[in-house]
Amino acid sequence: MLKEERQRVILNEVALHNRVLLTDIAESLDVSIDTVRRDVKELDAGRKLKKVHGGAISLGFTSEHMPNTDVYALDEKTKIAEKAIKLLKDGAVIFIDGGTTCLELARVVPEELKLTCFTLSLQVAFQLLAKPNVEVIFIGGKISGEAQIAIGTHTIHQLSEIKVDYSFIGTGYVDSLYGLTEFDWEIVQLKKAVIKAARKTVVLCISEKLNSQHRYKTCDINEINTMITELDPKNNLLNLFRNHDIRLL
Repeated sequence: MLKEERQRVILNEVALHNRVLLTDIAESLDVSIDTVRRDVKELDAGRKLKKVHGGAISLGFTSEHMPNTDVYALDEKTKIAEKAIKLLKDGAVIFIDGGTTCLELARVVPEELKLTCFTLSLQVAFQLLAKPNVEVIFIGGKISGEAQIAIGTHTIHQLSEIKVDYSFIGTGYVDSLYGLTEFDWEIVQLKKAVIKAARKTVVLCISEKLNSQHRYKTCDINEINTMITELDPKNNLLNLFRNHDIRLL
């Protein structure tokens, strides 16, 4: 495979999942990790992604100064966010996760809607602070420089002490059989705590992530109350999820 082709694959994976591991890319492309590392270094120098230890992350995922037009599949994520807003009523207490789709949800919260919103994402918190009727409660802890979210045991402990009406979460991978999965064990522990802290959990997921899986399991698909994609709920791509106790929007 030519370098240009490899780099297109890397950029697509980073855009879709926000963060990737060098080992995963090397395995999928059947090349050495050193080859992938050189590609990522070159893409980083060209400001097409950000190189981090062991992998790469999307620029749109990491910088609050990055215009949202640089977010991958922005139209689809906006459509998902607009569907999610319809679940909310005045006075709701919610949680919004980190990630680009959840950030889009925070952006489209109507000015007049009165909410109490917990979040562990710095980007989401800053976005919500512009909403006059939203009380923002940041769940603190050690801040991940890559994802700009609070992580660690202190964050998980704080999540154990709240109960929200809805948790809106993102996921790296979702499958009707294997449920929600990630490649980062620490992120999985956070998401497990978020799900426990919610009466209802809503996963926001673009359709490109459907029928994919990774190493560590966040939860079974039946532990999610609602899954929102940009698709019409009757779309055939969602057929495998209809056999489960999950609402599709």
